[in-house]
Amino acid sequence: MLSIHNLSKNFGIQPILQNINFSISAGERIGLIGPNGSGKTTLMRILAGFEHPDSGDVSSTRRNLKTGYLAQGMDFAPEQTIQSALGFDSTTQTDPAAEVELLAIALSRDPNDSALHQEYDQALARLSTFNLQPVNILTALGLSHLPLDTPVSHLSGGQKTRLMLARVLLEEPHLLLLDEPTNHLDIEMLEWLEDWLNHFQGAVLIVSHDRVFLDNTVTSILELDSATHSIKTYAGNYGDYLAQKSAELDKQSQAYQDQQDQIAQLRVAAGHVRSLTKMRKGGKADGGDKFAKGFFGNRATKNVAGRAKHIEARIEHILTEEKIEKPRAFWQMKLDFGTPDHQSKDVLVTESLSIGYTIEVPLLTNLNLFIRAGQRVVLTGPNGAGKTTFIRTIIGKIPPLSGLFRLGGATKLGYMAQEQELLNPNFSALQTIQSVAPFNETDTRNFLHYFLFKGDIALRPSRELSFGERARLQLATLVAQGCTFLILDEPINHLDIPSRERFEEALENFNGTILAVVHDRSFIERFASDVWLAKDGKISR
Repeated sequence: MLSIHNLSKNFGIQPILQNINFSISAGERIGLIGPNGSGKTTLMRILAGFEHPDSGDVSSTRRNLKTGYLAQGMDFAPEQTIQSALGFDSTTQTDPAAEVELLAIALSRDPNDSALHQEYDQALARLSTFNLQPVNILTALGLSHLPLDTPVSHLSGGQKTRLMLARVLLEEPHLLLLDEPTNHLDIEMLEWLEDWLNHFQGAVLIVSHDRVFLDNTVTSILELDSATHSIKTYAGNYGDYLAQKSAELDKQSQAYQDQQDQIAQLRVAAGHVRSLTKMRKGGKADGGDKFAKGFFGNRATKNVAGRAKHIEARIEHILTEEKIEKPRAFWQMKLDFGTPDHQSKDVLVTESLSIGYTIEVPLLTNLNLFIRAGQRVVLTGPNGAGKTTFIRTIIGKIPPLSGLFRLGGATKLGYMAQEQELLNPNFSALQTIQSVAPFNETDTRNFLHYFLFKGDIALRPSRELSFGERARLQLATLVAQGCTFLILDEPINHLDIPSRERFEEALENFNGTILAVVHDRSFIERFASDVWLAKDGKISR
């Protein structure tokens, strides 16, 4: 279906992709993984036709290949509605079959009405070209209850992701390119998408850091190596990839160690032979004949020296022609939220709290909840249920509709926003950290190294960073601030898998209190001490 041959791409003098080769066949479901900033999104944009490689080519083996591309992040214009985002021509969601039926009844009553005949012909034409799939997809994605003139800005993060998915699926592509499709989706929608992809007849290439999602959907893994900028294929799902990768690294480690042992033995042997050379100078000959003694001694010395050179040549050959590289120690994010000095016993208490944007249509009502010091609460539930609105109310961004909430007196909040809107797009990582902590430039650079910001990356405006790099910067900001109560809205969206694992470890070691909106099933299982469900206007524990 699609063939990628010797594809390379640089940004300035920095290589991003080098000699990439792989193919995508009909029916394949491939996961594309790699660290943040390794070039996954760049590769997807090239395959989708939004960027061009510096060399190499992308060719289709299918005529008129239709590609659907789901970009990472929210790319809607502020004034867009659901209707305009989907490209609907009509202003209302109308079933054309019903329209034809109504006009047929009208014509049966007045068969001579020429205007009705014209309307009927037009309705028949619309019916012949209309596909009921839009209604089906909107219904399946839980968006059919929303009026088509609803502004996109009024949708939750999960609803925006669903809308983007609907827009792609409506194109009926042969090849789907999905860049982080699970971000913001609730668990019900994740399971729907898994099932839909497993029944999709075309091919799919998915960038995802959701381990369970990859296990449930893909049939092979492409790993993009950030050091060599090359790609390698592994058969099976993500769990199979982990097993193969572990065996591969174990084999490489053993081969490297065996070769190092061989080189050490050869060096000892060469040294031993060299010492014999020194001992044999002026060596022994029969009868005390000085000429004979010198002749045989020189010949023995030359033979021993020759053996030493042969061993040293063997060592040089191993190091230049047969060298086995030491397995790389991957540079991973170091994350430590520290230990809070003091915490109130009751960190958060709500009393008859109702939240939302209008008193007529509250999202959540009569909430009587509490979080004690040290609890790790996951708030889950369907997209649009009010989870983010609840969090924004607690941090003081939105006033409650009624009731009250209170935070413990010694509570110091740290908030990580779902759509990264708290980051100043014009601030660099260096400026962002210095705006929340009294660090000089040297200390700030050293601090940012723990979050994988090195060199000029620390000086780029955050708008030029990848989504994963911005997520790491948000985490760095929380650590720099020092908090007793972490409020995290979809915190692992955009983080690569190693960074997710470091984040989970840091939360496990944090002695403070945590409230997190998360839909990653692996994360919930490892992290949560309590799970709250937001649904049907309530939060249940």
